[in-house]
Amino acid sequence: MATLIYHLFSSNALVWLGLYHLICTTRNHVKSPREYFAKPHHPLSSPRFKHLQLYLLILCLLIAFAHQLFISSDSDPLIKGRTPVHRFTSLQAAGVLFLFLLLSFSLLLSETTSLLSFPPDLFFGLASGLFFLQYSVYSAAASFQTSDLQAKCDSVSARISALSAVLCLLVACHPRLFVADIGVGASICLQGLWVLQTGLSLYVDAFIPEGCHKLLDVDSGVDGSTKCDLEDSNLRAVAILDLMFVVHVMFVVVLVMGTYAAVARTAGVRRFGSYEVLPTAAADSNHIQMKAMTGTQA
Repeated sequence: MATLIYHLFSSNALVWLGLYHLICTTRNHVKSPREYFAKPHHPLSSPRFKHLQLYLLILCLLIAFAHQLFISSDSDPLIKGRTPVHRFTSLQAAGVLFLFLLLSFSLLLSETTSLLSFPPDLFFGLASGLFFLQYSVYSAAASFQTSDLQAKCDSVSARISALSAVLCLLVACHPRLFVADIGVGASICLQGLWVLQTGLSLYVDAFIPEGCHKLLDVDSGVDGSTKCDLEDSNLRAVAILDLMFVVHVMFVVVLVMGTYAAVARTAGVRRFGSYEVLPTAAADSNHIQMKAMTGTQA
């Protein structure tokens, strides 16, 4: 039960973080496309809650870091739990979370004080490295799993982290690349949705694929405690997870399109076909020239 609650907490935090980045990035691009450049932090308009997002992010990372340290002290009763592998993989995950926590704290110092100057391209470059490190940790965890379901969930999380790493690297190299910046927020939302799917598929009886079950002699919530008895059931369960991943990707694509449409409508963006409206100064100049020509002809 505790592991499921942690998955729900992580999923909500990641989805809201990605959605906030999507909304703010889209708003900045819609308001001034020519002056747009990627920002790692989008302060709120209220002076009192200007950096609320960073404080909440640091709080969530602290909770996740403490959780990983706590579960690393427990021995996994499965095969891999008889060896130090479970402890090492948990400590690796805790180390990655600590690096994300350090990066977020550095960004907060850069935004609130003059002690540390943190350019956006450096932040995205470091974030790219951390996402790639997270990819390697997820991949290693998937290779050590005794449950094919857990291994499948970890491998998909690893691929999403790799996607986030590539997108952050693109933003670091090209800060005006709006597609990559919006992709960072979308990948974070996708990771949050997949964390939710992982928790449901492994620890909730109603969502565990048919032919699979939780081991009765294993405490609830232990990694790898959900297994499939037959090979056909295992292949079917993996196929269902692949299908759910595609569904989550479709949902994120719709979310990105809906966010852009809603923000563009709120910001009052209007299109005028293939032509652009002339600037006011140019329109006034043309109007004066036309009056002068009319007076000359008269």
